[in-house]
Amino acid sequence: MILSLLVAIVIFWYLYKDVKLESLMEALRQASVFWISLSVLISIWGYWLRAWRWKLLIEAEDNRPVRTFRVFWALMIGYLVNLLVPRAGEVARCGVLKKSDDLQMGKLLGTVVLERTVDLLFLIGSIFLVFVTENKIFLELLGNLVSLDSLHVATREYLPLLLGFAMATGILVYWILHKYRDKGPVKKARHFAHDFLKGLRSVGYLKNQWGFWSSSAMIWIIYFFMMYWVTMALPSTDGLAASSALMVMVMGSIGMVAPVQGGIGTFHALVAYILLFYGLAEEEGKIFAVIIHSTQMLTVVFLGILSLIVFLKIQTKEEPYRKSVR
Repeated sequence: MILSLLVAIVIFWYLYKDVKLESLMEALRQASVFWISLSVLISIWGYWLRAWRWKLLIEAEDNRPVRTFRVFWALMIGYLVNLLVPRAGEVARCGVLKKSDDLQMGKLLGTVVLERTVDLLFLIGSIFLVFVTENKIFLELLGNLVSLDSLHVATREYLPLLLGFAMATGILVYWILHKYRDKGPVKKARHFAHDFLKGLRSVGYLKNQWGFWSSSAMIWIIYFFMMYWVTMALPSTDGLAASSALMVMVMGSIGMVAPVQGGIGTFHALVAYILLFYGLAEEEGKIFAVIIHSTQMLTVVFLGILSLIVFLKIQTKEEPYRKSVR
């Protein structure tokens, strides 16, 4: 946690050490509150859709309903935890639902992995769409960031080692699970793995397939408008085409995947870098990145703290009931 935070701080400091505070304040004064507010509002809708989509996965194979509000509170607490410890929020949100609704932790984690896999597929689809709409800049960017010769050499040299290591690890895990299958820790691990796989399979048992896939597509459409409406809010970016905003969104999404708190530094670096290709000055790109990232982080912090307060109140009210049932 400390190392990733230090990395984020160093990247952020390096990016913004030459950006004048006066320039940032001037950009904020010129920014349209209307478009930024729309971006924030649609992002909240996006979080709600994420919660509803996760609820569909949780309820697959089970007849036990889960309240969307509770899933939403758990999701936002998870996002808040991610700002402290990268990726820990995925476990935290499952822990919240396990505590509030007594759900299986293994299955919840399986649904989260499945959810993230679906998001990865939509990110790949977005990258393909960018390739089609912004072909020239995409190829130029790819040539600057990736050396195909180096990639080929690395694949040829290291892929067999990685495959061998993966096979050896798989055989070792299988042997341990088979030999000690009835031992306490291994038995618990097997039950957890069973629940986890059950969560991964939940997409095949969805009662509302259309709702799941349409909400998944809508989440990424919302990501686009979150970005596009902020470009319309600033004089330096209001001339960007929709396809250009899509390219910026894709780069920002890749930056958010990095294992640092809330994509701090990596998001800003990639968004500012791609905006150079569209004629923005380096400082303008960095200011745009910090404005859109800050609005979203403030939204997450506000909703995360609110969700934590609601969760604690729910737990306080329901604890006496649970004790009486026991």
